[in-house]
Amino acid sequence: MRPSGRRTDEMRAVSFERGYSKHAEGSCLVKFGDTHVLCTASLEERVPPWLRNAGRGWVTAEYGMLPRATGERMRREASAGKQSGRTQEIQRLIGRSLRAVVDLEALGERQISIDCDVIQADGGTRTASITGAWVALHDCLKWMEAQGMVSTEKVLKDHIAAISCGIFLGQPVLDLDYTEDSSAETDANFVLTGSGGIVEIQGTAEGAPFSEADFDAMLGLAKNGIAALVELQQQATAAQ
Repeated sequence: MRPSGRRTDEMRAVSFERGYSKHAEGSCLVKFGDTHVLCTASLEERVPPWLRNAGRGWVTAEYGMLPRATGERMRREASAGKQSGRTQEIQRLIGRSLRAVVDLEALGERQISIDCDVIQADGGTRTASITGAWVALHDCLKWMEAQGMVSTEKVLKDHIAAISCGIFLGQPVLDLDYTEDSSAETDANFVLTGSGGIVEIQGTAEGAPFSEADFDAMLGLAKNGIAALVELQQQATAAQ
């Protein structure tokens, strides 16, 4: 039995609140159970120096956790003078995931920066960030389309979403919360497109190695979970 009482293939309650920030071109407050992440998309009429005059744009991401996102206050990374390796890894993952479904040439020589700020953490912050960031990106592109700058359908080629899986008490389970994640025998994150393409898989055995059968079981759970997340993204973005 999972501590939450969920079935092995059951996700936490997921929701998207669009337009959460009035200043950003696109924004979304995403909730995976008690994990809450604010994702904002900001348009910049410039590209990184190494992309100037290349005829294409760029999508990048930054990630951070607020000091009381967890049970005890964490020191702000800015006060420490540098980002942790974990933060750098996650924001690069978010950026890679989004770029996998963006036509950078159709975007033009512009940059969209996605900020993912964890307000409350209960496991799966990176997967919630990727899934919510897609909604914020979509709404930023819709804002640009209203200004006659781009066609959303040409720039955004597919959905992208992410979900965690793991081996907990010997069973493959979907969408780990912190209690499960902190004691799982195996922890994995899956990033897939709406059409089923694999963008990235991260998997780690915390004790005994996991088997190929375990991996196949987790991949099957992830595919079903991401299909459900994509459907929720579609429902959220269809609402005006």
